Amino acid sequence: MAILIIAEHNNQQLKADTAKTVSAARQIGGDIHLLVAGLNCAAVAGQAAALQGVSKVLLAEHSCYEHQLAENVSLLVAELGAGYSHILASATTTGKNFLPRVAALLDVAQISDIIAVQSADTFVRPIYAGNAIATVQSTDAIKVLTVRSAAFDAAPGGNNAPVESVAIAKDAGVSCFISEELTTSERPELTAARVIISGGRGMQNGENFKLLDGIADKLNAAIGASRAAVDAGFVPNDMQVGQTGKIVAPELYIAVGISGAIQHLAGMKDSKVIVAINKDPEAPIFQVADYGLVADLFTALPELEAKL
Repeated sequence: MAILIIAEHNNQQLKADTAKTVSAARQIGGDIHLLVAGLNCAAVAGQAAALQGVSKVLLAEHSCYEHQLAENVSLLVAELGAGYSHILASATTTGKNFLPRVAALLDVAQISDIIAVQSADTFVRPIYAGNAIATVQSTDAIKVLTVRSAAFDAAPGGNNAPVESVAIAKDAGVSCFISEELTTSERPELTAARVIISGGRGMQNGENFKLLDGIADKLNAAIGASRAAVDAGFVPNDMQVGQTGKIVAPELYIAVGISGAIQHLAGMKDSKVIVAINKDPEAPIFQVADYGLVADLFTALPELEAKL
């Protein structure tokens, strides 16, 4: 039994989600091979080789993989993956883009967003915005899985797996990279942050999100938002936490002015410690919070920042 994991990276740095996907693969058991597809990404292959549990790193370097276009990567993974029992990727925007194509090319079903491994063919995943948990058994010869990285700890380093070059160039010729607009921030990335403070509709407008800045600076926290705040135009959608946003599981999650709709809870309820600040004592967020403060956020936030 051998497992193929597709690494997520930017050609310079391996994303933390990949290390967590390796942890999920270790629970399945068997040899773990990690595919790094990109351009000038030998440094990423070195980082991948250091993850405990990885027995081999496959390095596919070609200009057609530079931006990990789903149409190209899926062809590569489908060809390589035919010889594996399991194919895994993180349940991120990238993984959700190319892995369903791989499953279709291999004519097997995909099991999405697994949060636990029961055996080599049985997995646990949330459904209905996390309100129910399904245990799914697959009889396919090749199991294609996306892994909700928030549910697994990152695999430790210290390994030195061999790196093997793969001379396969798959350019589907149906898409090309034009440009990208990146949000630059000195704050930690939402999905990798140890502490997150999020604002909701209760913030009233985008200007008031500045009230979170001082606290975030003192806690080295990422700043998130509920869908209500994003839909209202307070903040950009890359800050959204929830079922249709980013799934997070930090050590500390502070929800400010967030009522706690099911969709938001689905994205952050696995946080280790949840703190809620809301003036409505009946807000659903208090049902999942470890600590709740019933208070006006415009009074509580400056006081909290001062105490910190």
